[in-house]
Amino acid sequence: MWYNDKDDYTIKGGNTMSQWDKDYIALCKRILSEGVEVENRTGINTIKVPSHHFHFDLSKEYPILTTKQLFIRQAVLEMLWIYQAQSNDVRWLQERNVHIWDEWEIDENGIWTATQLLPDENGVLTKQTIHKQFPKEYAHTIGTAYGYIVNKFKMTQNLIDKIKNHPEDRRMVMTLWQNDYLDTAVLPSCVWSSEWDVTDNKLNCWVHQRSCDVPLGLPFNVTQYATLLCLLAKVCGREPGTIDWSIKDAHIYVNQVDGIKEQIARFDEKGDLPSPTLWINPEVDDFFKFDNSKECNDIKLIGYEHMGKILFPLAQ
Repeated sequence: MWYNDKDDYTIKGGNTMSQWDKDYIALCKRILSEGVEVENRTGINTIKVPSHHFHFDLSKEYPILTTKQLFIRQAVLEMLWIYQAQSNDVRWLQERNVHIWDEWEIDENGIWTATQLLPDENGVLTKQTIHKQFPKEYAHTIGTAYGYIVNKFKMTQNLIDKIKNHPEDRRMVMTLWQNDYLDTAVLPSCVWSSEWDVTDNKLNCWVHQRSCDVPLGLPFNVTQYATLLCLLAKVCGREPGTIDWSIKDAHIYVNQVDGIKEQIARFDEKGDLPSPTLWINPEVDDFFKFDNSKECNDIKLIGYEHMGKILFPLAQ
């Protein structure tokens, strides 16, 4: 339930078990039972289903997994890096002890290096080390992606203006997929678009994800956009509504299967835990003034119970 007064601006949890865990585990089971194993550019095969959909009601639950630990500080800071700081500079995250994007950082000479599965001269897919040259001014960034796009088109500012002043607008769209900037992006946006509306004073959005690393990316992404919606609702005088989440290519890498089976076993043996409470500093009324320091002081979880870490390998 949503509470909004001078001293308490929260999504209350703790009274019901986590619906998000139930829905997430159902997707994992579906991928393992129905999915098809395919090759991809990383050289590590995935098991995939072509599409999936989730629906979240933020007036009932703040979605964060309890069957494994999710690091809320890192998740929120990455979201603020994109939509508040509107930065593509990996050092901004590193200064806050967030290392999500280290593997995609362009080096000081403007070169990004990775090992990927590419066709050789005979068209056979083989692992090859690639060195992609970027303009040197892109050193220590991820190129023209994510926060770069948000900043260039002032997407957050425009969205806030519409939510506040033109809630009837049907063109509230933020799209991080911009064809003109794909060649100079290290990794084109996976969560690439969000559509927003205000209905009955509730802020809702629909998120589109073109490619979904279910063990690593999806839990972070869902919690990030739920937090973003709640922050925008607060500063715009709205209430949190719903998120619909559409995925194209939901996959588990084959070297992540054991970890996912462990998470499924936790759910099957222990169930899930109560959803926590999201606390937002009631004194902040400007999205760009939420604390984005290492401590992330204006956004906290209360009563977050979880079943501990599960380490998943990262595919580049």
